[in-house]
This record gives sequence, structure tokens and C-alpha cells, in this order.
Amino acid sequence: MSRSSQEAGAINATTARNSLYSLVKLVEEEGRTTVITKHKVRALLAPLDRFPAARATDAFPAHVLSTAQRDFGDLVRLAAQGQPQVLLRNTTPVAVLLPADPSLDVPSSDTAAHPGAATAGGAVNSQGNQDRGSTPRRLATLGDAIGSVLTGGPADGPTFGLPGLDAATGGLQRGKLTLVAARPSVGGSLLGLAAARKTALVDHGVVLYAASGPNRDDVFRRIISAETGGEYARLKQGRLTEQEQRVAQQLSQAAGDLLMIDDGSDLTAEDIRETAPHMEGLALVVVDRLQAAHSARLPLSGDRLPEASQVLATLARTLHVPVLAIMDSDDPILLGLLDADVTLTLAPTEDPARVQVTVAERDFGMIGSAYLQPDLVHARFLDAGAAPLERADSPAELGSSAAPSGTAAMELAEAALPYTSGGQQGIPAALTRELAAWRSAVARGDQGELQEILPSLLQAAATVSQWPDTHEGHRLANALRPYGKPESADTAVGAGQPAAAGVTAAVHAPADNGQDQADAPGDEEDDEDGLRPGDEDDEPEGHVFPALKILKDAVDRSKMHPIKVIRKEERASGPWPLISEHMDGEPRWAHPDITVTRAPHIRENGKRVRRDKIDVPGSFGEGVLCLIDRNGSFPSACSAVPLAPNKLLHTGPLDAYDKAGAGIYLIDIPEWTRTDVPHPLGRIIDRPDDDGRVWVTTPHIKQLVKLVRDNHIGAMPTIYDSWTGKTNESLFKPFYEATRKARTDLVQVGGDSYKAYKTRLSIALRLLWPKRPSQRSPFWRPDWRMSMVAEASVRHWSVAFRAVQEGHQLLALRNVDAAVFWAPDGTAPPTYRIGTSFGEVKAKFVQPGEIIPEGDD
Repeated sequence: MSRSSQEAGAINATTARNSLYSLVKLVEEEGRTTVITKHKVRALLAPLDRFPAARATDAFPAHVLSTAQRDFGDLVRLAAQGQPQVLLRNTTPVAVLLPADPSLDVPSSDTAAHPGAATAGGAVNSQGNQDRGSTPRRLATLGDAIGSVLTGGPADGPTFGLPGLDAATGGLQRGKLTLVAARPSVGGSLLGLAAARKTALVDHGVVLYAASGPNRDDVFRRIISAETGGEYARLKQGRLTEQEQRVAQQLSQAAGDLLMIDDGSDLTAEDIRETAPHMEGLALVVVDRLQAAHSARLPLSGDRLPEASQVLATLARTLHVPVLAIMDSDDPILLGLLDADVTLTLAPTEDPARVQVTVAERDFGMIGSAYLQPDLVHARFLDAGAAPLERADSPAELGSSAAPSGTAAMELAEAALPYTSGGQQGIPAALTRELAAWRSAVARGDQGELQEILPSLLQAAATVSQWPDTHEGHRLANALRPYGKPESADTAVGAGQPAAAGVTAAVHAPADNGQDQADAPGDEEDDEDGLRPGDEDDEPEGHVFPALKILKDAVDRSKMHPIKVIRKEERASGPWPLISEHMDGEPRWAHPDITVTRAPHIRENGKRVRRDKIDVPGSFGEGVLCLIDRNGSFPSACSAVPLAPNKLLHTGPLDAYDKAGAGIYLIDIPEWTRTDVPHPLGRIIDRPDDDGRVWVTTPHIKQLVKLVRDNHIGAMPTIYDSWTGKTNESLFKPFYEATRKARTDLVQVGGDSYKAYKTRLSIALRLLWPKRPSQRSPFWRPDWRMSMVAEASVRHWSVAFRAVQEGHQLLALRNVDAAVFWAPDGTAPPTYRIGTSFGEVKAKFVQPGEIIPEGDD
């Protein structure tokens, strides 16, 4: 056999064995032939075009690649002796080992390449690489290209179903690899899911969803959550409402054979490339996801990503379908190595309700951008072009003067879906029917039909006196605003719905837990910590309680030489971007059988405020509401909070929690089926990442260990990742002791002295992690701050749980210090100690339906 221009230099059999998969890839994609030596014999690793008879796998010895790699030396020897050896990927021939010595007898095969010339259709056969076969390559003439551009119109590929993003991208382009780049928890996977949902459920196209991160159950739960508006965290625990179960059945029947999920273990790009050609009518391939960090369990990770990206790009070009791959990093260096045709980079903005998507093409750089509204609780993005969610205090008339524009019509169709699918209820049947007709007209792009539907739709919407007080209700009401101004929902929370902004007085207003919130709203903005310039200064000599001085001295006394401030240049990497306020685990919970409303109230000083009222069903019997207010929750937590005084190191996946370490841990949300007490992780479960996992601090890990030990949770969740350091539970203990003593002395004095004590206590603890970059502080340890708050949350939850176990009825639990119990006998649960010291509580009793006082009421 003659040596071709595509023949590589000789390598020994051992080297070839170790690189067999890469060498075979070169054979497939470039027609590369490699000379392989073993002692004094030589063989060729060659493309099938060099020996077409090898395509008949029953004619010659054939070996799958894994077996061939194991026995490679023997195969080289046999091939060198004139016995061709066919290499298979699964059952498909991909390469052949042939003798390198032309004097040996080899079974005949017609391998001649026929010189070719350009044909009328633009086909040409390259004579420079005749060994790759005689099939002519199809070249397009300039006339072909111009005709395609002039007659093809807009791209007709799949879209995301998000008007702003679809306008910026022009949809997903056929034959191209599009990469979604986003850091964990930003929601990159949800864009892949949006495109899959739109293609399969709306456009009725076939989708291959290659799930390297989530499994098929995760994917389906996210679809149900996005389509019905059900909370993903709840669905992940297997708790579906009857409506959600019906929707799941409908989706399964409507698109059961359109969305195909491959969540097999060890999923590779080559596996995807082999599966896709066998899917008839394939419209979209989604790869969820490519992982930047190396994982032995995930082939689509680490330094294998550039090669995988090229395989996926080749798949897109070969099948002329869009391939959408999700990347869990926005590192520009890594993105450059992946070399995608189009890159969509997601980045949070200062407004937590907006995420910016930047669209860039390989050859042109940035070509556009769009904004999306993250709705991670429901596993989806919303179009940020829609009107902002707002509340109206009085009804307003709907008008039909506005024509149904593209973006507004699409947003209304999307907002209607939870109701037309049966996932949500609470609007008249007539309006549901009109919205279903609207969705059908939008899907067909029929502007005339939209104009006909609009008057009757608005007439049906005008009959709504109260819009449902849910995210879906607000979205639907606001989607109608371009055509008028419907009334928003009132503040009633019915049975089974999550409580609104402030669930109960005690639930709403902590006393001296380290936060001065007398008239604060129930849910503070996470980026507001109440600190002001100058708060970082030490208290003057003679101050009633120099809290900041005491806290700094407590840390400085530690023999572990704590690092009080993480340098600014380190804060954008490592564990620090993973830490958020929602890791506190504070509960925001009300019993599903009660009704909480927010009512106007005038305080004694004449100030108008809104306060909670709780209505209890008659099935609870006679009784009163017992309001529990824990004393000093935050400083009490400082008595023994597990902290890592030094830097957190990346300790990765853990087989089990190590008591010697403290830090942050990435875990699954453990299943919690009880409805009479909130989930032990509190509001942490409301913001899972794309895989349904959450980051927690050491106090919650220790809490879960105890719950598993006591058989309240079936099994300890897997720790998928971790950042930890050597633990110390006494770092803040001197601060706790000084705070407790000061409280004992000052609580009886009251007045300005006690108020100054609470204020400086609050400031000192908030300075552990100031939110505004401009705020100076002697500390910057988010892990310390969140671990301390988590410890307070765990203690708060644990005492309430013990009371429930002893037979008491918990009605609401919130923050780190507030609980409401149903008290038939007018007494507080004995699990609480009444008093003014740390660890003790104040108890107050009110009648159901009465205004519940807050703060200084």
C-alpha cells in the first residue's frame, strides 16, 4: 500500500493503545492513517475508505474499541501478518488495522479513487485526498447562496419562547453549536429547558435532551414546575397537587415521544453523536451540561471539554440541526477553548429580578443582548420585557384600544399557560377558554384572529374581582396591562398557599436577635444590611456596650490566628460567590390550613401600618394564638457555632460529613413529607440550583445528621462539593458571654441604655459581612455570618419541632425567633422557657382574627 499525504509518522503500539480513541477520531474526521510498530512488524490504523470491505462486520474479525484497546498489541501483530482487524464503536465500524507491508497478501478491495471534476450541481472530488473515498463533496455556487438568502426569510430554527432573547439571537441556528455560559445558580440549564419545552410542547419537534448533570426525573420535574407554576423544590420531594399530576399526564400523552432524554451514566459527546442520527425528525439537541471542574464521574467535564465541543459542533453541521450546550462557567478563557459558533453569556445584574444575556458569534463578537427575569423557584425564566409586577389598590377598567403586539401577545400567551393547562386555578372558566384560544392564535401567528379574540378576552377578564395572589396570578394580571389595567390580587392567603410578606406579628418582628427591625417589612432586601458609614468605628470609651470591640477581641484571642478579612482580589472566586443570604435557613412558613391576611392598622402614635391577622378553621376547636418571641437568638447562637477561622479550602465531594471541618456543602434537598412543621432547611430549599441542589453551612449539616439518626429523615443527602477548614466552635464564645452579661444588667434598666446595647450588638454582627462594597469593616467573612445565622435558625426550628412532637399545633414559624402556636388551654408549649434571658422566650396571647402587634406596637 502506498503512503498517502494523510499518513502520520510511526508510533509504537503502547503509545497507540493509550491514545486509541483520539487516533480513531482522527481517522473518522480527517481520514488520518497512522503507522503503528510492534517490535519488527508494522500495521496501519486506517479509515474504512482504504478497505471498504471492512464495512461488512461479519467478513473480518471485529472488536469494540474498549476490547481493542485491551488487546491492541495482538491486533497489531495479526494485522501486520495480513489479517485485517475492524474496530467498532458499539456496532458501527469506524476504522481498520491493515498490514503496512504491501508485499503481504490482503483480501482484495476496490480502493481506487476516481478523479473527479466540478459538476453542474457544484460537486467536486478532491484529488488531493483520494483515500477518503470517491463520493464527491457538494459545493454551493454563489447563486445557490444568494437564492437561499433571498427566499429563505428569517431563520426557521427552534426558539426559546422568550421574545426578547429570541429577537436578540434570531432563534437557534441550524447546523451551529450554541453555548449557554453561566455560573452555577444563575440558571443556565433553564435556558436549555426553555428551548426544549418550546420545541417539543409548542412546535411539536423532536428533541434529544442529553442530561449529563440532571437525571430524567429532574428534567421532567422542572418541566412540570415551569408549565404549572408549582414550586420545583416541592416537586423534587415528590409532592404534586392533583392539578400538577393531571398536567404531567397530559404532557406525557402530548409530547411523550417528542422529548427524548438520555441520562445514562458516563455520557460522552461521542454517545450523543451516535444517538442523534437515529432520531427521525430531530429538531434540536440539548446538552445539559458541560462541567468546568473535572469529575471522574462525568466525561463531559474538565480538560475533555474542548474535544467534546468539537464533536458537538461536527454533529450540528453533519445533521444540520441546532445543538445547544449548557456550560456551568462564564470563564472567557475556557469559552475560547470551546470555540462555539454562538455563545450566550448569562450575568446577574444589580437588579435581582433581571439577568442579562449577551449574544456573541465566533466571527463577529457581540451581536446583541437581552434581559430575562429569573423565576428559579419555578425552574424557568420569564421575559423581562413584560410589565413589572406591581400591586393595584383599586380596580381599573380594561380597554381594547391597544393592538396585540408581538411581544405583549407572546407574554400573555406564556402567562396564560399555567391556567389553560390546569396547573393553576382561580380565574373564571370563560377567561380560561379565551386564553386558550389566544395561545392557539399566537402559536399560529394569526394577527387577525388575535384581534377578533381580544374584545371577548377583555370582557372575560373584566369579571375578575380578585386576581390570584400567586406569582402566576400577578404575571397574568400584568400581561393584560398593555390592553388595559386589571386589578392586582388582594393580600389574602388561602389554605395551602404560602404566606405573604409578613406571617404573623411575632413571626414578623424580632426583638433583640441582633437586628433592630421594629417597623421593618417582613422580608428585607438581601442587599440591605442597615449599616451606615462610621458603624465600623470602635465604640467610644465608656459606651454602655462596646460590641464591636468585644467581637474583635474575641477573634483576636483565638490561638488559631483567624483570618478576619478575605482580600478583595480573592472574593470573586473560590467559595465566596457561592455564599448568599438565603443560606441562613430562616423559615418563612405558615400552616397550610390557616389563612393569613395583611390588614391596615393605626399605631398609637398615629402611624398607618399593615399587620397580620390569622384565621384558624373550626376544626382546630377552641383556643387562642400563642405568640412566641425568642430572646437574643443571634448572640445565643454565638455560644457554640461551628466556624472555620482560617481560609476555606476546596475539599470537593465527601463520602460523609467530617466533624473536624466546617464550611459550606453542596447537597440534595432531603425529602420532608411532614406538613405540620416546615422543612428543616427553611428558605434554603426555595432556591435550588439547576440540579436541585443547595449550598448549606455546617449548622444545617449537623442538624440533618441528627434528624437522620433520629429517623426523621430517611438518609443523609450526598455531599457533591464542599469548601471547608478546621472547625472551631468557641471563636465567638467570649462575645456571647459578654453579651449575655450585658443583657442581664441592662434589660432591667431599659430605656436608651438597652436600646444602645441592641443597636451596637446588631451592628457588630452585621459587620461580619457588609453588603455594600463601600462599607468599611474590620471583617469580611460571609461564611462566619451565615453560619451564625444558620445556627440561630437551626435552634429556632429544633425547639418548635420538639413542641410539635409533644402534640402542640404550630401555626407559623419565621425568622430566627418568632413562632405562633394554637393554644387550646391558653398556655405556651412547655418546650419553651418563659423569661428574659438568652434561650428564653416572651409569650403573648391574642384571639384568632385579631390584629397581631409587631415591634413597638
